[in-house]
Amino acid sequence: MDLREKYNIPADAVITIAGTVGVGKSTLTKALAEALNFRTSLEKVDENPYLEKFYADFKRWCFYLQIYFLAERFKEQKRMCEYGGGFIQVRTIYEDTGIFARMHYEKGTMSEEDYQTYTSLFNAMVMSPFFHHPDLLIYLEGPFENILQRIRERGRPMEQKTDISYWKEMYSRYQEWIDSFNACPVLRLNINDYDLFTDEKSLEEIVSKIGKIINEYKKYK
Repeated sequence: MDLREKYNIPADAVITIAGTVGVGKSTLTKALAEALNFRTSLEKVDENPYLEKFYADFKRWCFYLQIYFLAERFKEQKRMCEYGGGFIQVRTIYEDTGIFARMHYEKGTMSEEDYQTYTSLFNAMVMSPFFHHPDLLIYLEGPFENILQRIRERGRPMEQKTDISYWKEMYSRYQEWIDSFNACPVLRLNINDYDLFTDEKSLEEIVSKIGKIINEYKKYK
């Protein structure tokens, strides 16, 4: 019996993984997809025409970047539904408005007009009964120092050049965001509580928690 069947995880489930830059979303996504025989939905960072420009000039490119992300994530959500589910997804559509766009608006690198336009579009597209929300959101968290070290070791060049204050700000905003998130069930995992590379039992422990939450939630739907 494979892990998906063992822990009664539906074959059509959509599980999304959230957390700040450097927390290990892609690594866990690939490991879970293999364990559950699911497809992956990964960020196409290299194809993003705005990302490098954004890191060089937040104010000029912030709105364009957020609109691009919203469009791409919405199309990806539609694609996963058309396939009939069975996906592990890196990064959620909710983070863009709840963290990134709001942060840049409050810091003055996104204008009020742009922010209102963006949030209106997000609400019309996502916060509606027609949008298929994930069956579970896995939120990865851990000490800021550990996450910053991962960015320094494995981050993209444009991320390594970014001032530490930006990562601190994002870290704090992620914590505030997840505490009030309620669009779907949430599993919070501390990155120091598991090691996918050295502990073979880690992955099954995570899968068992996933199965427990999804099946508990099904009772109340």
